[in-house]
Order: sequence, then C-alpha cells, then structure tokens
Amino acid sequence: MKRVVVFVLMSAVVLGFAALAAAAAEGAAPAAGATDSLAKAAIALGSGLAIAIAAFGAALGQGRMAAAAMESIGRNPNAADRIQLPMILGLAFIEALALYGFVIAFFLQGKI
Repeated sequence: MKRVVVFVLMSAVVLGFAALAAAAAEGAAPAAGATDSLAKAAIALGSGLAIAIAAFGAALGQGRMAAAAMESIGRNPNAADRIQLPMILGLAFIEALALYGFVIAFFLQGKI
C-alpha cells in the first residue's frame, strides 16, 4: 500500500512539473519578467527530471533483466545461447528509452 501511495504522489509531482513546462513552452502569459523566469525554471526542472527518471528507470530495468538472465543461465547453463540474444535486445531497447528521455531533456533545454 505504501508503494502505491508513493507512486501516486510522485506521479502527481512529475505531471505537475510537466504541465508547468508545457505551459511555459507554449508561452502562456509571458507578460511579466517574473513569469518568464518562473517558466524558464520550470523548463529547467522538467528537463532535469526527464533525465533523472529515464536514467533511474533504465537502471532498474537493466538490473532486473540482467539478474533474471544470469539466474536462468545459472539454473540451466545449456540455455545460455537462447537467453543471451533476447537479453541483449531487451537491454538495447531499455537503453533506447533512456536516450529518449535524454533527447527530450535537450529539446526542453533549447526552449530556455
């Protein structure tokens, strides 16, 4: 239950910052200088969160996948050839998702 509450709260925080960054990117109410600096701060915070969340999720996914693959190979060493290729493909896909977060952060930084 505690994990669900923490996940919901963190999701709400991330979505809140994403909404601030999206509103800032569209130029919502750029009337005052304080609003402009707040928008730039929200974009910078959003880009930092994009990199952090992408790296954290990729690290967790890669760690769990490698641990499961090594455990499977340890239980059945003859299946190493059949486990290795899907594991490497999965690791590549997970890393691609982390790089997408990195690219999104660069796009957001370009709006500052």
